[in-house]
Amino acid sequence: MKIDIVNTSGHALPSYETLLSAGMDLRAVTNTPIKLEPLARVIVKTGLFMALPAGYEAQVRPRSGLAAKKGITVLNAPGTIDADYRGEVGVILVNLSKDEFTIENGDRIAQMVIAKYERAEWNAVTELSETSRGSGGFGSTGVK
Repeated sequence: MKIDIVNTSGHALPSYETLLSAGMDLRAVTNTPIKLEPLARVIVKTGLFMALPAGYEAQVRPRSGLAAKKGITVLNAPGTIDADYRGEVGVILVNLSKDEFTIENGDRIAQMVIAKYERAEWNAVTELSETSRGSGGFGSTGVK
């Protein structure tokens, strides 16, 4: 699939790191380092603008290494970029660690997955079909 993209970042376009990678890394664009204090959040710009095809979205997700090693994650994970959005891609990062974290220009801050989606059409009914789970909620399928 080809996606039109404008890249004002000064960095290479997002790309897949391995043949079977689902996500592409997004890089920070900043003129000065961004200091992210514990429990603080910030929108980090990427310098990327794109036109996704109808029926697709871009999902912005945390980078697992950054989350596990530094406590930095995407606050609204996964963030959705809709096919009709034409503004700059921004990433909402939050620092869940006890230490200040510095974001430098070009740092890999998140990953982006392109995903197909379906539009739902509601069918209003008065009752639903039965299943073995029924209305069991959180934890209803057991612990192990």
